[in-house]
Amino acid sequence: MLGHQLLKLATWPGERRFAHSRENMEQVQRHNLAALLKQVCASARHADGTLQADMSWEQFAARQPVTDYDHWREAIEHSRLQGGPGLTASPVSRYQPTSGSTSAIKWVPYTRQFLAELDNAISPWVVDLYRQFPGLKRGRHYWSMSWVPTALRESMSDEINDDLQLMSLGKRLLAGATQSVPQEVSLARTSDDSLFSTLAYLAADESLSMMSIWSPTFGLGMLKAMAQWREELAEVLATGKWGTRMLGVEGAGCPVSHRAASLLRQWDGRLGADFFMALWPRLALVSAWDTAASAPWAKQLHGLLPQAAFQGKGLWATEGVVTIPYQGQHTLAYRSHVYEFQDPEDGCIYAPWELEPGQQVMPLLSTGSGLLRYRLKDLVKVEALSQGVPVLTFLGRAGTTDLVGEKLTAPVVESAIAGLALPPTATPVCTVGVEDAGEGKPGYLLLLEGYGCDGPALARQLDAALQEHFHYQLARNLGQLAPVRCIVHANMRERYLHQCRQRGMIEGNIKMESLQHWPGALPLWLARAASESGAEQETV
Repeated sequence: MLGHQLLKLATWPGERRFAHSRENMEQVQRHNLAALLKQVCASARHADGTLQADMSWEQFAARQPVTDYDHWREAIEHSRLQGGPGLTASPVSRYQPTSGSTSAIKWVPYTRQFLAELDNAISPWVVDLYRQFPGLKRGRHYWSMSWVPTALRESMSDEINDDLQLMSLGKRLLAGATQSVPQEVSLARTSDDSLFSTLAYLAADESLSMMSIWSPTFGLGMLKAMAQWREELAEVLATGKWGTRMLGVEGAGCPVSHRAASLLRQWDGRLGADFFMALWPRLALVSAWDTAASAPWAKQLHGLLPQAAFQGKGLWATEGVVTIPYQGQHTLAYRSHVYEFQDPEDGCIYAPWELEPGQQVMPLLSTGSGLLRYRLKDLVKVEALSQGVPVLTFLGRAGTTDLVGEKLTAPVVESAIAGLALPPTATPVCTVGVEDAGEGKPGYLLLLEGYGCDGPALARQLDAALQEHFHYQLARNLGQLAPVRCIVHANMRERYLHQCRQRGMIEGNIKMESLQHWPGALPLWLARAASESGAEQETV
């Protein structure tokens, strides 16, 4: 397709710059900081002189504290709702919603400079994709959307959902010419209608060659939704009419595919590779998270789409990009933002050129959005240095749960779960810290999807493994924590995702996490299961 050739040509200069300046990473990073400080200091928000445009890297690090979203919340809300000055002088294109594991919606300013920084990461990734997977050029692509809650849709720009908006205008137009799903689906009145119309376009596209999503659980949910809606989808594709879907959306043309309609009508709805291989025979690549807690779900998704290669995403957050897949490694996107890394144990902060293989650190980003030394609660391991640029592996969330002083971390929990004698019919979804895990005490619930499990035995194994962690053992010995409960359900992943949405997280960007804290009241089914399980736990 001509669109692929033009997109590759458009992204090639950015990839060349990324490839050729790796040995000068320190110089690039210092230049990035100088450019950022000019924009930051030109904003009325920084008129107090704390920061200066000509500061050195070392001066900036000494004067600017490490921050989180709460540090910037008031200024962002004032700018977004009242039109006050932004965090930088760069014009704001939009405010992108995001959410954490327990937080409500946060709004990140996407400025012109910040979008250019993201484009600096996308260009080398796209060129490398075409280089590694030539089959991508023989069909159309699907780049997922950020599925915002239905209630937020009327208050947001119609461009906010489309992940292609991370590219520059020219590249966006070229990439749009290669897409299976038009942007209009993001204008639907509900998330269900957006998802339904997306599935209709995807099912109709026999040439689909790439599916780029974020969470593999979202991909699995899409395939399951296709099974549930198969009869309605078949009717839409056979008639070319939306029926009650996509009402009020101007220009929402409906796809027609008698081939796909026939396949859907013959399908019994069971998820299996044979159906999806027949539906998308040219699928060459699936791109999604595949590390830490996402790994088992990525394996399941790939198992349903075996005709395609699978590439794990780099580490991206709404607040910025850390790594991109490049030449078979997850490489620091060093041409994008200003990067520092903090040791979670002693708090020491390192410039990217100071990192050494084996270190485990948390990224700090200073970006064109105006967020400075912004700490992402992600833990990464420095695997190697590629021509001086760090190669990083995402290990999981770096935060702790601390209900009564036990100070558990995701790596501790993941290590304990890895030692469990789990049957092949069960997959860990999450370990959740709750305020009442039974006996009127706080504690932890191991959520498993599947069947054929000895829940009480698994709970005892996990509790014993966690007691190798000093603070957890002390809390258990003092009777501060209830013993671990194990809750098993055939559709636990869907229940977990529903609970995440209920807590303000955004569909499509919900990351599977091995450890979370769910404050407040639990859903009734989970509270009942936790209280009834006790020492002799039951499968629900």
